Amino acid sequence: MKISIGCDHGALALKEKIVTHLSRQGHEVSDFGTYTLDSCDYPDFAAAAARAVADGRCDRGIVLCTTGIGVSISANKIPGIRCALLTDTWTAKMTRLHNDTNMMAMGAGVVGENLALEIVDTWLNTEFSGEARHQRRIDKLMALEK
Repeated sequence: MKISIGCDHGALALKEKIVTHLSRQGHEVSDFGTYTLDSCDYPDFAAAAARAVADGRCDRGIVLCTTGIGVSISANKIPGIRCALLTDTWTAKMTRLHNDTNMMAMGAGVVGENLALEIVDTWLNTEFSGEARHQRRIDKLMALEK
């Protein structure tokens, strides 16, 4: 799977752990930065990662900052993106089953490394249920962009 990833300075260490984890699993990762601990603006990196998903260069995307809030808001500003802020494996599973999310966000100050990797794995390995009621709701959600 092709996965975009982006973060700000507050989540650089976690991003690097996730990139290594995904690469070991055979995923192709497109890293949209940041690459240093210098203070930076999270919308720049979250939007770049989201655009790669929206235009089809990547299948799914992951964005990170200290809380996950700023990057999730940023990613959701890109048309075609459904990004969920995740803090546990149950919500990771449910957002794929019911919402067919194509991006996820996490906060490096909220979840530790081990939990973060479990969340990523759960989210990536859960397929959309395809149930008509969920698709109808997704269609209504996406229509709000127009």
